[in-house]
Amino acid sequence: MNNTNKRSTIYFDPAVHRALQLKAAEADRSISALVNDAVKLALTEDFEDLSAFDERDAEPNLSFEDVVEDLKRSGKL
Repeated sequence: MNNTNKRSTIYFDPAVHRALQLKAAEADRSISALVNDAVKLALTEDFEDLSAFDERDAEPNLSFEDVVEDLKRSGKL
């Protein structure tokens, strides 16, 4: 894999940008590093979600109405 960083322009809400500036200064890191880490975390969470969907693929699909009806029948509602 190529380790060359790629450049991109991102537009932030001014308040978010200010918060990033302050956090970057406090952590002695760049805004780019903070954003890169946040995106990696979000992508990791997405991957974990997709893995969980794959693991549960064989489970039956239940409609909301069926679940509510079952809760009523069992006296939980």
